[in-house]
Amino acid sequence: MIALSMFVVVLILLMVGIPVAFVFGSVAIAFAFLVPELGLDVFAVLPFRIYGIMSNTTLMAVPLFITMGLILEKSKMAERLLVSMSALFRDVRGGLAVSVVLVGAMLAASTGIVSASVVMMSVIALPLMLKAGYDKGLASGTIAASGTLGQIIPPSIILIILGDVMSVSVGELFMGAVLPGLLLVGLYISYILTRAYFRPLDAPLHSHKQQEKEGIKNFSLKEIIISIVPPLLLMFFVLGSIFAGIASPTESAAFGVVGAIILSQLNKSLNTQMLKYASMESLKLTGMIFMILIGATAFSLVFNELGGSDLILKFFSEDIGDVWVFIGFAMLGIFILGFFIDFIEISFIIVPILVPIMESFGIDPIWFAVLIALNLQASFLTPPFGLSLFFLKGAAGDSIKTIEIYKGIIPFILLQLLGLGLVILFPDLVFAFL
Repeated sequence: MIALSMFVVVLILLMVGIPVAFVFGSVAIAFAFLVPELGLDVFAVLPFRIYGIMSNTTLMAVPLFITMGLILEKSKMAERLLVSMSALFRDVRGGLAVSVVLVGAMLAASTGIVSASVVMMSVIALPLMLKAGYDKGLASGTIAASGTLGQIIPPSIILIILGDVMSVSVGELFMGAVLPGLLLVGLYISYILTRAYFRPLDAPLHSHKQQEKEGIKNFSLKEIIISIVPPLLLMFFVLGSIFAGIASPTESAAFGVVGAIILSQLNKSLNTQMLKYASMESLKLTGMIFMILIGATAFSLVFNELGGSDLILKFFSEDIGDVWVFIGFAMLGIFILGFFIDFIEISFIIVPILVPIMESFGIDPIWFAVLIALNLQASFLTPPFGLSLFFLKGAAGDSIKTIEIYKGIIPFILLQLLGLGLVILFPDLVFAFL
């Protein structure tokens, strides 16, 4: 019960808004100090665990993929990609929204940074969609949902973290997440086209002259190919080297950084200021993730010593003893927690508690990790604390109201849950490339 109260205290402090790493570390120290049979001696092994984290070659891929994404963002390639795709689908009702989904998928496969994708598409695509007469809810929902595809489509930062936390191959996780990611893309596009067909006023089809006035230029096929092919090639080489077993995720991430620099140079946008920006932002994001990981390690050390993991394992494996009840509880719990806390906290605190139970039921860890990743993607979309909604509102300003964003995102959250349900019912979606 002390361990469970420790868990509750952490959740309360996180919801209050105290920085995550400090919550984990301070609660661990407080409970270790207050419980006489534990004491601060429990932290004697913590330096060895921290050293293990810092020397983990798998986690080295995190700053490299972040750097690659930031370089691509600053090189304006992502911007050209979005505008070109908009021109490609200009004659399809709902084509602007479809192009946003496809660009979101391509950015996810080449950058994996949700914040950059959502902000960039909010700045570029949202004004185009609103000028074209798109329903504000449909426009905002499409942008927010498409920007979060980086959570599930490789190379995903969350998949790298889950691979480390669950002790599974990141390369296999990447391969297992490909079809579920494409499934979500297909569900989003199907919904947009269906809504545009039955409610044409939500996605008007304009003449070429009107579209040019709204900022959608008439790109030639050559210009479209030049905009689309380079990011696709980078994605192919980075992911292809992992899937073919030629390189580890860390090695392919390093290759991706070099590739992004080369593409920036070809795009004539490479400069010292860009490299400095990408390096500093990567340092900040990576520092935040590793600080949370160190705090979470201290928390799990005390939590396990207090018997919290054993209690939860006994409850599910002995008291309940049904694998589907456990999966249902796990998915529902992660989904609800996603309303209030970030995916990084969930990955470092909740997932390690679930891993022993998963192993006791004989659940495949790759499949379970993909389910968690799909579920965590929804945490970026769910009000009131969905980060994608904050990014969108911040970039959109007064052009769209918060309530309109909330209304627009609901259908995409339901599609997200539908995709999760389909992967639960059809595990072969994960194992197709394994």
